Order: sequence, then structure tokens, then C-alpha cells
Amino acid sequence: MKPLKKIYYVPGLISAIIIPVLFWFYGNREMQKPIPNVMDIGLPSKVHLKNSAEEKDRIYQNSFEPLRNWNYKEIIVKPNTARQNSDLYVSEIKKLKQRNEKETEIEFIINDDNSYDDLISLLNDMAISKHEMYGLDLDKSGHFFALVDYKDPNSKETECLCNDDVVYINYPEDYYLKGFEKFSYQISQLPRQAFYVIFGFLILLNISMLSIKKSLQNH
Repeated sequence: MKPLKKIYYVPGLISAIIIPVLFWFYGNREMQKPIPNVMDIGLPSKVHLKNSAEEKDRIYQNSFEPLRNWNYKEIIVKPNTARQNSDLYVSEIKKLKQRNEKETEIEFIINDDNSYDDLISLLNDMAISKHEMYGLDLDKSGHFFALVDYKDPNSKETECLCNDDVVYINYPEDYYLKGFEKFSYQISQLPRQAFYVIFGFLILLNISMLSIKKSLQNH
């Protein structure tokens, strides 16, 4: 009886070591990939000579002009400091909402010396404080305004008794897929680097199988 001999499958050992490292490397790169965000900016209509009196009045009422004479608190935003003072600005916006006084606002004074990041930071402060009444005065001052969303404390809430409301529930795309279709969809969502890793794994697996076959034939 021949003594047993240890067989080392070098390609298999290589794949066992390299594959986890490759998964970690490419997976970590994908996790660190920046996530783009989108901002919706509404531009007001312009008054033209051809507009009727009613259209001109409607455009005026929907513009910033009727709000220009409100009582406002001025906050000077020094260039490249908005993000550093974010907590202060959020606090001021929350105080504006808590006071709930008619025709009040905060005017963030910015100019050409301010960076794009200053404006983005102010918009982010609006989102943090969940304040939806704000605007950028592009016509005259170029300043950023946070307006009070006044709520009448004496108003009574009315219960909606309508029965014709339509409720939409958004499910992810793979919710409707089953079996192989769901598997194919999940594969299609993998980053490109993952396919390199899978392809390399299959090559090393094939080499390992050939090495095993050759070793068995020799013994």
C-alpha cells in the first residue's frame, strides 16, 4: 500500500487569498463613490409687455416683490464660512418658525465673494430644519431669504371626508421579480468591478480543477 502524499493546490490557495482581498478592495471603492444629489430651483416668470393686466398682477403676486418689505433679521454670511456656522443658521431658522410671526423673515447676506459651497450649505440648512419657505433674490440684492411659514393659531383643522383619494405605494423594481428574473436583475445592479472579480474567480477555479485532475492522474 502506497503511503498517502499531501497534494497542494496552489491555484486554489491563491484564489482563497486573493478573492476576498479583491472583493474588499473593489467593494470599498464602490462604497466610497460620491452620491450625486439634485436640487430643484424654481425660476419666477418675467413680466412682458404683451401680458395682460391680470397676468402681470398674478406674476407680481408670485414673485418676491410683495415680500420685500417684511420685517427681517440680517445675517451676514462671510465667504467660505456658511458650513462652519451651519448650527447657528439652523438655530435661527427654528426660532423663526417657533415665533410664528406674520411677515417676518431672515435675510442671509451673500455676495460675489461667497462660494458656491456657501449657497449649498444654506440650502442644506433649510433641509435640516425642515423649512420649505425660502428663496434667492436674483433680481436685486442676490441675498438668500428664509420666510416664515405662518400658521394661524386660531384656525381650526377640518377633517377630509373625501373617499376618492388615490394612494400610491412605490415598491422597488425587484419587488415584482421572482426566481431567475430577480437573480438577473440583482446581477445587473452589480458594479463593473464585481464582474472582473467574478471572471477572475472562474479562471482560478478552472485552473484549480485542472490541477486536481492532473494530480489524480499522476497518482
